[in-house]
Amino acid sequence: MPLAPAVAQAGDPARAPVQALCDALIAAMKGGAKAGPRGRMTVIAPVVDRSFDLPLMTRLVVGAGWTTIAPADQAALVAAFRRMTIAQYADNFDSFDGQRFTIDPKVSARGADRLVRTTLSGTGGQPVAIAYRLRQGAGGWKIIDVFYRDSISQLATRRADFARVLQTGGARALVDHVEALAAKAGG
Repeated sequence: MPLAPAVAQAGDPARAPVQALCDALIAAMKGGAKAGPRGRMTVIAPVVDRSFDLPLMTRLVVGAGWTTIAPADQAALVAAFRRMTIAQYADNFDSFDGQRFTIDPKVSARGADRLVRTTLSGTGGQPVAIAYRLRQGAGGWKIIDVFYRDSISQLATRRADFARVLQTGGARALVDHVEALAAKAGG
């Protein structure tokens, strides 16, 4: 029989970055078409910078190949990953029709990490479960992965794609690929 994960207290500080992100996404959605992609990105960008550990996420997505990449290309990859993340949030959360996020008061411990579960619900369609994995660092709790429908890891989804590009074209091709993904989303 598997062991149940430890559960942190409802007031767990790991919830704060997730709450900030949810609030920013609702604000961006309320800006909608009037704000446009750039306006929504302006709302989302500072919260992404505070709530996510983008350098760690980039390293995790690239995987073992990260150590073979020159420091300048590593910095370019982190910057491109940041632009892509912000642009995709601005693209995916582009209009408001009564949606709301509900954050589960129970925060699960996963080793040293925390898992914060949310549900996005609105006036149309089925509620969508979104979970965030957070890790504590010098700057506090930061999101290091996002699980769509509580199971599809953003990092795992990107890893195969990024590994293929890095293997066939090298670091510069990967930077260009991530920049293209950001541009496709409106960034």
